[in-house]
Amino acid sequence: MNRIQANLCLLCVTLCWSTEVIIFACIPDMVSPFATTCITSAAGSILLALCFFRRIIGELKRDAKRVILRCLLLGLMNGSYNVLYLYGLKSFDVSSGAFTLSMTAVILPVILLTMRQKVGVKTWVSAGMVLSGIILAVGNTASVGQFWGILMIGSGCIIRAFYIVLLNRFASENDPIVLSSFLSMTVGIVTAIIWLITDPGSFMQLPLQRDIIASLAIYSYFIIAFAQTLNIFAQKKSTPANATIIYSMEIVFSVIWGLVMPASMIDKTVLTPWIVAGVLFVVAGNIVEIIPSGREASDEA
Repeated sequence: MNRIQANLCLLCVTLCWSTEVIIFACIPDMVSPFATTCITSAAGSILLALCFFRRIIGELKRDAKRVILRCLLLGLMNGSYNVLYLYGLKSFDVSSGAFTLSMTAVILPVILLTMRQKVGVKTWVSAGMVLSGIILAVGNTASVGQFWGILMIGSGCIIRAFYIVLLNRFASENDPIVLSSFLSMTVGIVTAIIWLITDPGSFMQLPLQRDIIASLAIYSYFIIAFAQTLNIFAQKKSTPANATIIYSMEIVFSVIWGLVMPASMIDKTVLTPWIVAGVLFVVAGNIVEIIPSGREASDEA
């Protein structure tokens, strides 16, 4: 896999992730975000284990301690930002929530700089364009009542930025399938403990409605088992900044879903000039970051 192929995989991953808002909308508010994260992560881990049992056992025999410790760290971070996102998204509609989630693309270059890692000019330009898109789309409709939602999502974006940096490094050293399986297992265990502590009444009484079961099953396969594993594979040939800029394309896909999906499933997106301008800035930022130039173009050729 070269960098262009990795970017296409990351774009596919982002498309899958953009459907999260649709899936979550099918799950009633009575279901705790901890329950959603716990069940889908555990199911995704089991799916991977069933399909790649021998591969996982072989990797554990080679380097079990380091794999488990790394997945424990990644799992704690993954579970933390997912729960913050789930709570924070309750304050936004589909398009505004997607724009706010993409703050990671702006935060990550700053974090890389504080870690004394080189950040290219293209990445700063791309991050600036994504930030402009977020401000245009969300700033015009932001309200005081969304403060806690913004705070939660902002905190989640900071955690996710560190998570992406670590995941990128670990992906180049360990088997992506093993990382994905144990990462999902860790997230499932951590969120199960939190779920039991914060809402013990619902721990053994999850409503078994067909739409809830279907939503959790779809999320477990497409978001956890498929998209997460493909993301780790692609990270081997990408960089944290490059991957995060591509993730911001989730905005574009989410706006499209908000336009074409029926109102019975998700809140319809009202297409305003501000949202259109925001989407265009995000797309432009991705083009600047992804399209190779100069020496990069020669290397890819």
